[in-house]
Amino acid sequence: MTYAAPVFAHANPKALYQLQVLQNNFCRRASGAPWYVRNDILHRDLELPTISKYMQDMSKKFFDTAANHPNPLLQTAVSYEPPPPHHFIRRPRNVLSDPPDELTAEVERLTNINKDMTEL
Repeated sequence: MTYAAPVFAHANPKALYQLQVLQNNFCRRASGAPWYVRNDILHRDLELPTISKYMQDMSKKFFDTAANHPNPLLQTAVSYEPPPPHHFIRRPRNVLSDPPDELTAEVERLTNINKDMTEL
């Protein structure tokens, strides 16, 4: 999943959702959390990114590395102009500008609150 993150980030949202459900179940079983603990709390406490956040981070790392690669073909593949937002064709680099899904946004919000509390 790490190797193909820039491409896999554009998979069918239902497939990514199913991966997120699998990750949530694994987190719950690995931590022994009861059923009533919310998934965003689990991710925050385990300091584990959601699938969509992980895909976005790996894609950003890939594009940052590829831009400085000595191979000119790879450099030109990375440095393209993205299509307008209303365009129906999605390119791999579009994942960097996509808004976060609900679970990722909530985990980030809780993480920021937790950081603010520890700084006080």
